[in-house]
Amino acid sequence: MIYPIVKYGQEVLENPTEPITDFNAELEKLVADMFETMYAANGVGLAAPQIGISKRICVIDITSGQDPGAKLVLANPVILSAEEEQVQDEGCLSLPDFRAKTPRPLRATIRAQDLKGQEITLSGEGLLARAFCHETDHLDGKLFIHHLTRLKRESIKRKIRKMAKAGEW
Repeated sequence: MIYPIVKYGQEVLENPTEPITDFNAELEKLVADMFETMYAANGVGLAAPQIGISKRICVIDITSGQDPGAKLVLANPVILSAEEEQVQDEGCLSLPDFRAKTPRPLRATIRAQDLKGQEITLSGEGLLARAFCHETDHLDGKLFIHHLTRLKRESIKRKIRKMAKAGEW
């Protein structure tokens, strides 16, 4: 099932999520739907709040479905370490059509649980480190615009308010 993507301005995107405690068939179905939704939207990551579900789980595939072995499911993720810095253009499925140079760690290590509830520790660099941080931020109620300068963030918010008023958001 492909879910509609929740857009910026919805409360579910700006609140911390509830931990995953049940690793069952229902969670497996949710994760399958999250991958399907992410691929349909041409994303490389998707957090549950982006489909209106306030649960601490996200999916990542920086190959956009090209490498089935690259699919990651992260339940209850925590960033353990972040090193150096990269500044790249970043976007978000919940902020369609908006991109900005966003500082993120060049390397990141994350601890999470997999779909079966087993603890895993993963390290990534470049786009994968960015995805770890971006999706974990979603689970903490933050979006990439929170990492921008106040001026840039307010400019994006102003444009969104204008679009909402015109019925385009």
